[in-house]
Amino acid sequence: MGSEGDGVRIAALQHDIVWEDRAANLERLAPRVAAAVGAGAGLVLLTETFSTGFSMSPGLGEPEGGESAGFLVEQAAEHGVWVGGTCPELAGDGDPRPYNSFVLAGPDGTVHRYRKLHPFTHAGEHEYFRAGDRPVTVQVGELRVSLFVCYDLRFADEFWRLAPDTDVYLVPANWPAPRRLHWQALLQARAIENQAYVVGCNRVGTAGDGTEHCGDSRIVSPTGELLATAAGVETMVLADVSAAEVAATRERFRFLADRRG
Repeated sequence: MGSEGDGVRIAALQHDIVWEDRAANLERLAPRVAAAVGAGAGLVLLTETFSTGFSMSPGLGEPEGGESAGFLVEQAAEHGVWVGGTCPELAGDGDPRPYNSFVLAGPDGTVHRYRKLHPFTHAGEHEYFRAGDRPVTVQVGELRVSLFVCYDLRFADEFWRLAPDTDVYLVPANWPAPRRLHWQALLQARAIENQAYVVGCNRVGTAGDGTEHCGDSRIVSPTGELLATAAGVETMVLADVSAAEVAATRERFRFLADRRG
C-alpha cells in the first residue's frame, strides 16, 4: 500500500535496545527498517529512545540533528518512506538536559520534531529531560499524524484537543512490563475516544537499569479494533490505515460533536 491514495501502510518495529550504545542500535535497526519497507510500509516507527534506551545518564544528549536523528533522515531518504522514533536532543542554549524528541523524517528530506510534553516524573525524568511546550501534527500523504511519546498516553486531554485534525496518533514508548495492562487499555481507549488510529510501538528486553519491557505493540482502528498486535519478542506489526476510514467512522458515529469544553 505504501503511501498511495489516502492510505499508508504503517510498520511499528518492536525491538530490544542495547543500553547506551548508539552505534550498536543503529547497526541492528537498519536491516529491520529495510524489512519493513520490503513489507510495503510507507511509514516505519521505532521505539522511544531507540538508539540509547531510556537512560537518564548525564551527557547522553546529542545536538539537534545528531547521530540518531541523522539515522532517521538517512533511512527515510534511502527507502523513500517516513521513519520516526525518539532520541535525547539538546537545544544548544546551555541547559544540560536534552528534550525527549520524537523525530519524524520524510522521504523528501523534511524533518519534524515533537518534544515530549510530559516527562515521567515518577522515575525522575523531569530532572534529566526538559518538557516540550506544544503538540505536533504532520501531514503524511493524506493522513494527519499527531505525535506523542510514552507517558503522554495517560493525558487524554492532549489527544482530545488534537482529535478534529488527527487521523493517526503515533506513540513510541519504553513502557515497563509491570504496567502493561495500562499501556494496552490506554492505547485502545485513545483510539475509541478520538475515533482515530493509534499506533503504539514499545520496546522489549531488559534495560540497563533493570527495567523489564514486554512489547505489546499494537495498531488500533478508529473503532478500537486491534488491527495488529505483538507479544514480548522482537517483531514488526503492520496495518494499512486510511483517512477515509477515519472520516467514515466519524460520520457514522458523530461522537466528537457531543464533547463539551
